[in-house]
Amino acid sequence: MTVTLPSRARVVIIGGGVIGASVAYHLAHAGWTDVLLLERDRLTSGTTWHAAGLMTCFGSTSETNTGIRLYSRELYARLEEETGQSTGFRPVGLIEAAADTDRLEEYRRVAAFQRHLGLEVEEISPREMAELFPLARTDDLVAGFHVPGDGRVNPVDLTLSLAKGARQLGVRVVEGVAVEDVLTRQRGAVSEVVGVRTSAGDVECDVVLNSTGMWARELAARSGLVVPNQAAEHYYLITDTIEGIDPNGPIFEDPASYGYYREEGGGMMVGLFEPRAAAWSVGGIPRDFSFGTLQPDWDRMTPFLETAMARVPVTLDAGVRTFFCGPESFTPDLAPAVGEAPGIRGYFMAAGMNSVGVLSAGGLGRVLAHWITTGRPDVDITGFDVRRFQAYQADDDYHAARTTEILGTVYAAHTPGKQLHTARNVLLSPVHDRLVAQGGLLREVSGWEGADWFAGSGVTPEAEPTWGKAPWFAQWETEHRTVREGVGLMDMSFMAKFEVGGADAEQVLARLCSGPVTAERGKITYTHRELHRRGRLLRRRLRHRPRRHARPAAARGPGRRGADGVRRDHRPRPAQRPGTPVTRRAVGAHLRRPVDRGVPVPDRTPPRGRRRRRAVRADHLSRRVRL
Repeated sequence: MTVTLPSRARVVIIGGGVIGASVAYHLAHAGWTDVLLLERDRLTSGTTWHAAGLMTCFGSTSETNTGIRLYSRELYARLEEETGQSTGFRPVGLIEAAADTDRLEEYRRVAAFQRHLGLEVEEISPREMAELFPLARTDDLVAGFHVPGDGRVNPVDLTLSLAKGARQLGVRVVEGVAVEDVLTRQRGAVSEVVGVRTSAGDVECDVVLNSTGMWARELAARSGLVVPNQAAEHYYLITDTIEGIDPNGPIFEDPASYGYYREEGGGMMVGLFEPRAAAWSVGGIPRDFSFGTLQPDWDRMTPFLETAMARVPVTLDAGVRTFFCGPESFTPDLAPAVGEAPGIRGYFMAAGMNSVGVLSAGGLGRVLAHWITTGRPDVDITGFDVRRFQAYQADDDYHAARTTEILGTVYAAHTPGKQLHTARNVLLSPVHDRLVAQGGLLREVSGWEGADWFAGSGVTPEAEPTWGKAPWFAQWETEHRTVREGVGLMDMSFMAKFEVGGADAEQVLARLCSGPVTAERGKITYTHRELHRRGRLLRRRLRHRPRRHARPAAARGPGRRGADGVRRDHRPRPAQRPGTPVTRRAVGAHLRRPVDRGVPVPDRTPPRGRRRRRAVRADHLSRRVRL
């Protein structure tokens, strides 16, 4: 059947999963109804259709994340009344099991934080857990956390309800049309969206949302964007009918056993997040993959499955109705890729949901709709910002290595001191070998290997994750006292560095920053970026060192964020260099001292006078942090 598309829409949403449908719904409620949602096959055909349908809020120490989930839960409870289409939401409750003292400490902190944000959660005993979920073995558990308002939802029904709500307000939803590319044109220092190319012809638009799930990386790459989400095998098992199982029983999660459990069709669903995963189709997702499943790897998964099923022993005796394997996409840091893409005005991303797309969709849809219609998000999305990704993360070997580990962190204990070990040693500072030689405990910082603390020359650092006072605190204390009382030299190469060029570069930085940046050559100005156009404070430090017709600046975080901010906030003339990233070719070292500790500093005499340097006291230099 031939599909006729409008020649123009204000917004084009690419991808008809639960995320795309939610953004369409919220745009319509914000008054933007000239919206076209395009789905290459049918709604939910990517990964939404096989989602487990958990609607749980517990487990996050992010205010933004918690708010997104609470809003989603509230929306799903009332959406049927508005649209007439059921979402399948049932507030059956959640029990989160703490199997050891580390998890108990973590969950108590999470519960206190989320309780402050309005989530109803209480700590319960193993006996109370058994009363609420009698099929689970609880005698070896330490405690549990009960969230009575959490529950479950039908992902397909939810998506159809959101799409129906959007249609009722004027949004057009078209299935069977694939988007081949996003069309842009150059405007000043950045590009801007002008349309999309589809299998049914081109459509002009001002805004595009890439919500294509596991295909998002490939579509973004056609526009020069890095969105490193990677599909991985994801499993759940559904047993045959279990006599006496309660269809309205709570969801039970035991991360230490890798499993979550809920009733499904008279049997028990046993979902898995195994500690070591398997990436799928690293080179690219098949374009015709739709409502697809993968062949289960029984040999790899059997040990994890047996551990999970042992928590609910009745599942070991029940027959297996389904052992499902399907793809879910994950990002390198287990946070979604959300927001306006770097360098392209009007190109928005919403991908890499890390298996929590259904429970996040309502809130993320609201946040993105607000961002698209007003120009700014109304919550802190720093951890989600798509601009955080860097070029090296587009490598297929990087995707394959990191994905095997990152999925396992979903159910891992998050004890302080834990870190990722795959896809490391990508970005090394010029003094990396010296950090290692001095016994530096290396930690990944924006892709760079930075030293957390030093064990001493020739000593291999060892650190066990802990919630308490770590044995290495003495070394850390010594380093802190060195900087407070003596002199410290720190490797800060991980900080983003970018260059603003052109004759009026200094004026540009002066407008963007909170303090004056005028300085003679060879000196550095330390300041902060000021307010953006809508008056919100940007917590971004800048260090500025002038050169002839160029103004290098440094800031925390990935360079694409800082450089993109300069380009967007200032429209330079073609001859200017509007925030060119130079992080990887510029060293960063930070000398810290209280007032005056004999460190050589330039004399404040006029530039033509001979500069004198104060003597360096050896006793202070010997006490500096070692580089």
